[in-house]
Parts: sequence; structure tokens; C-alpha cells
Amino acid sequence: MKIIDLSKPIQYNKSDPWFMKVRIKHKSHKKAGLLLRFLGLPKKLFPKGFMGWADDTIKQMGVHATTHLDAPWHYSPTVNGARSKTIDEIPLEWCYAEGLVIDMKHKEDFDPITIQDIQGFLEKEKLSLKKDMIVLIKTGRDIYNGTKDFPDKGTGMSAAATEWLIDQGIKVMGIDSWGWDLPLKHLIKKAKETNNSELFWEAHLVGQRKEYCHIEQLVNLEELPTKGFKVAVFPLKIVGASAAPARVVAIIE
Repeated sequence: MKIIDLSKPIQYNKSDPWFMKVRIKHKSHKKAGLLLRFLGLPKKLFPKGFMGWADDTIKQMGVHATTHLDAPWHYSPTVNGARSKTIDEIPLEWCYAEGLVIDMKHKEDFDPITIQDIQGFLEKEKLSLKKDMIVLIKTGRDIYNGTKDFPDKGTGMSAAATEWLIDQGIKVMGIDSWGWDLPLKHLIKKAKETNNSELFWEAHLVGQRKEYCHIEQLVNLEELPTKGFKVAVFPLKIVGASAAPARVVAIIE
């Protein structure tokens, strides 16, 4: 069995924009030793070679700051009139399934991925989607991960392509770009230029009427075959949250 890590490291990176900054305080073994002495255990009674325990505190990390799974609650408080699920309410059965990679590396920055793009790839590769698969969209934009350009470059999913995947029985899908849609700054610019109120965040907002989850900021999709693997994407159980960091892995038997 081979396991391929599809998750980015959780660490401070000075090139991340302010809304993606992660800050972790690492505490030394020595500090835990001081705590034990404060609690009443004399140093002479420490086990041989024991200095205390290392500990760490996450000082800052948004739930969307690293590789994460978005819950339906992120897109809208309701799905087709019913209350949306928060991340702790996502069925775990959604989070482990057969995987499929759809290669969209040829798509230019700011050119949305369409139904025709996905169907054309599946036809060319003689592939078919199965209900409850986890579909991963490979754009190659993880090369910008960790740089200041990451949120502002790349392709992204159209609303129509997102809805089409849901209609094929896909509950969880993912991408190696910063976000599922085209970059936010580009969408804002185009919405203003075209005076089109339906353009901004169009793929996310499919979740207003059809229930689904997507993974953002995947890495290492280049290491995967197109098919023949399982995907595990178990998010942290953060009660009431719109998303959660996840250790996403591909398992090849």
C-alpha cells in the first residue's frame, strides 16, 4: 500500500496574505518541566532523562487557511430551503471513497472549467464517474502555494460544471488551486465590468440549492494516477464551523 499526502504543511509562511496567516507557538520540554515543579513534583523525582513534555499552541489559523474541507454552511445558511450542514455534521461516509483525478492543467488563468471540459476529459480517457466518488480537479496551480500570488492566479470551476458533478452523485470534490471558483479579485473585477450580479462566487453558490462539499488547496495531485485509489479527507470536528483543516491522503493498494 502507498499513501500520498495531498495536504499542505500547517506552518507560518511570511508570503501568505493576512487572511491565510498561520501562527503556532512551540513550547519547549523545559517549560513543561517548570510546570511540573510548580505543580509540586521536585526535579529529583523526575524520571531519568525526562525534561518535561513539548507542547504547542495554535495562536492564529482560520479554518480556510490551509488544506481544508468546506461544509455546505460555508456557501449558504440553507440548501434548497433546508438548514445547511456545518463541518461537524458532515457524514463521515462522504469522506472516504474511490477517487478520480480530472486533469485541467491546460486551462489558462481566469478561464473557468466547464461541463464540456470535464466531459471531454472523461471521454478522452475512457473514464466514467460513479456515485459518491471523490473527484479531484488538477490545475497545477499548487506550484504557487506558499507564494503571495497563490490566491490571485489560476483557473476554477464554473457553476454549471459544479452542478453537473453533483448531479452525477458526487458529494465531495476538490481542487489544488487556492479556491474552488476563479480567483476572488478577478471575479470582483469582472462583476464590476459586466454589471453581472450572478458572476461572483458562482460555483460556491451552487450550494444554495444543491448539497455538496469541496476541498481547497490540495497539493501533490501530480503524483496520483487518474484512477485506482481511495481518498480520505477527514476534517477536524469543529462544532458549528463552516470548514475545517483536513489531512487529505490518497491510498493506492
